This record gives sequence, structure tokens and C-alpha cells, in this order.
Amino acid sequence: MQPSPPSPSSAPQPSPDTRQLRRVALSGLLGTAVEFYDFLVYGTVAALVFGDLFFPRADPAVGTIAAFGTFAAGYLARPLGGIVFGHFGDRIGRKSMMLLTMVLMGCGSFLIGLLPTYDAIGVWAPVLLVTLRVVQGLAIGGEWGGATLMVVEHAERTQGARRGLWSSFTQLGAPLGSVLSAGVVTLVSALPDDEFRAWGWRVPFLLSIVLLAVGLFVRLKVAESPLFAQAKQQPGPDRPPVVEVLRRPKPVLLAACVGIGAFTAQSLLTGFMISYAVGHGYTRPQVLTAVTVASCVALVVLPAASALSDRVGRRPVVLAGAVASAALAFPVLALVDSGSPGLLILALALGHGVAQSTMYGPLGALLSEMFGTRVRYTGASLGYQAATLLGAGFSPLIASSLLASSGGSSTPVSLLLCGGAAITALTVWRLRETHADTLDAPASPTHTPTPEGTLR
Repeated sequence: MQPSPPSPSSAPQPSPDTRQLRRVALSGLLGTAVEFYDFLVYGTVAALVFGDLFFPRADPAVGTIAAFGTFAAGYLARPLGGIVFGHFGDRIGRKSMMLLTMVLMGCGSFLIGLLPTYDAIGVWAPVLLVTLRVVQGLAIGGEWGGATLMVVEHAERTQGARRGLWSSFTQLGAPLGSVLSAGVVTLVSALPDDEFRAWGWRVPFLLSIVLLAVGLFVRLKVAESPLFAQAKQQPGPDRPPVVEVLRRPKPVLLAACVGIGAFTAQSLLTGFMISYAVGHGYTRPQVLTAVTVASCVALVVLPAASALSDRVGRRPVVLAGAVASAALAFPVLALVDSGSPGLLILALALGHGVAQSTMYGPLGALLSEMFGTRVRYTGASLGYQAATLLGAGFSPLIASSLLASSGGSSTPVSLLLCGGAAITALTVWRLRETHADTLDAPASPTHTPTPEGTLR
């Protein structure tokens, strides 16, 4: 007599910790996607119409530079957001800060969609635009640290050897947010030009309120980080977390420098590339399609690179991405300059989808492993946001200025890509491999342990 097959109820069930990890990973993915959607919609629309709507008295080149200047304002606020939300995240908890940053981000984006333009209220239009952009920057400055640490610290409890893979769910929020933003802007940009300028550009911002509701629904269901809950029961330092971190600044400096290449490539090959390619004869739908395809490629490459970093280490994977980004810098811009929509898609798929994603994927786990639980939110956020400021905040502004002064040559853009990748590659050589460490084990970020090592 053959034994009867096991009933579904007798199949192994995931443990409560594993189920919570999956929920936290989904929360990190959706929440970060919502926040990056809000942040990237601004960069896309700024490249298309903000120069005319909010800075109309400037000539076209200056208007574009001014629009990207407000883009940089958001990045300037991000390190401050990392400090503020990192402080309370290390003192009060990760979850509450994740909820607060999402509300600020969604409301800031929604209000941008309601802003009167320069023709309606004059100089107050760009003033209000910059103010809301700063609010967005503060919010996203605290968002990444909370979302990433929730996933990494939950994964440490159940699957510590796969921190890279699990943290990639949060990292996936960037390309997913890019897909969402590019898709929505593609739809509204298909409107006649006068309608797009009159009201169509507002739609992606106004949709933020719907995405905010979805993100909050998911995040309210997650539990606080178990590592933070455990650390909170023990005596901690009296000094604020930012003081603890900056007393030994080497980990923060290394964290900032290792991320510069990824963020330089991200900003130049997404938001800035829209303005650049449209100026070289491509239509808006063609460019947005290329950005969408590249982001879809990133959705595959990014978790693959993160999972690989769990096996071979964070350093070799990030280094491979940096070398690829530098090697592709000039070919990518040459493909864009060809005027072929197919080659434009290939260029962004290689530069952003493959090379940038390989650098970016392991960063969540790598930066989390460089700081101890008591200061991890502050330290990782500050390093990450400093990297975004230096790599992404100023790159479009610098590139636009150099293009205006060089007659439209793509060489400055390629050199910026190479420079960012070089900084990442050189920094990787200074890092100590951390993928095999536990999150409560002492370690140094450099090859040789020193007093300036990782704070634990």
C-alpha cells in the first residue's frame, strides 16, 4: 500500500521570523520605490519643462541649468535628512522613521503638482519649488537608511549569509521607481505639447498621494528591527549618534566615496540623459522608453550582483561594476550621439542597467556592515547620502554647464562618468571585506584593523 502524499497542511511552514523578513523586504521594496518615484519624477519633469515654467526669463541653456540647480537642492538636503532621521532612528526606532519619511516625501511631491508657475506668481514659484525639493531631500535622506537596515537586520536573524540578496529588495526600489516615473511621464508626455505644459506635467506628482497610501499600508504591518530592539535594552553612549560617528570619520568617508561612482552614473544616465538626448534630436517618448528598458535590465542585474556579493564578497562585485562603468563611459555617449533610438536603448541598458547596477547592488549590505547597531542608521545614512550629494547632486549641474561651454560635446559627460567610477574603484581597495562578518562582530572598514575602524 502506497503511503498517501502529505497534505498541504503538513508541508513545512516558514518560521515567524522568515515570514516577517519577507514582509519587511516587500515593505522596503515598495516603500523605497514610492520614494524614488517621487524623487525621480522631479528629475524627469525638470529636464523636460521646468526650465520654461519656473525660470522663463533665462535663455534655454541657463533655464536647464537652473532647473537642475533645484534638483541639486534636493540632494544638498539629503545628508541633513540622514543625520536627523538617523539620530531618531538610532534612538527611537527604524520603523517610526520609515513612516515619517514616506509621509514627507509623498506630501512634498503632491504639493509640487499643485504649484503655480512663474507666470502666475512670479519669483515665488521657483522659491516654493526649491522649498518643496528640500523637503523631498530631507525625507529621502532618512528613507534609505531605515528601509535598508530593517531588511538587513531582520535578515541577520534568519539568513545572515544572504544579507546582500535580501538588502537588494530595498535597492530595487531605485530602478522600480524609475520604471514607474518614466512610464507615467511617458504617458502624459504623449499629450500635445501645450497640454503637457499646461497641466500634463502635474499628473505624475499628483499620483504620489495614491502611492503614499499604498506604501503606508504596507509599512504599518512590519515589526521593528530585532537587532535594534535588542540593542535598546542595553546601555548606550550618551553622545548623539552623529557625534559618535564623526569622532571616527573614516568609515563615513569610505562609505561616501565607495558610492560616488554608482550615483554619478545613475544621475547622468537617467534624469540628465533625458535633457541631453532630447537636445540631440530624440523625441521624449524615445528617451523615456530607453530609460524604462534600462531600469528593467537593472531589476535583473541588481539582485544578481547582490547575491553574487554574498558568495564572492562585496569588494570584487563593486569593483567589477566600477571598471565596467569607466570602460563604457565613452562608448555609451557615442551610442547616444549616433541618433539611433535602438542604440540609445543599448547605451542606457549597458551603462545604467548593467554597469551602474553592479556597483549599486551590494551597497546596502556593504554600508550596513560598516557600522554598529547603535549608530548604524546614522552612519550608513550619512555615508550613503554624502555619496548621493557628491555623485548625483552636482553631476547634472556640472554636466549641463560644461555642455553649454563646450559647444555640446559629450566628452565632459564621459569624463564625469569615468571620474566617479575611478573614485569608487580606488576606495574599494581601501575597504576590508565584510560579507562574512556578523552585524555584531567588531570589524574595520580597511584592510588593517585600526582604532578608526567600524563602530560597533
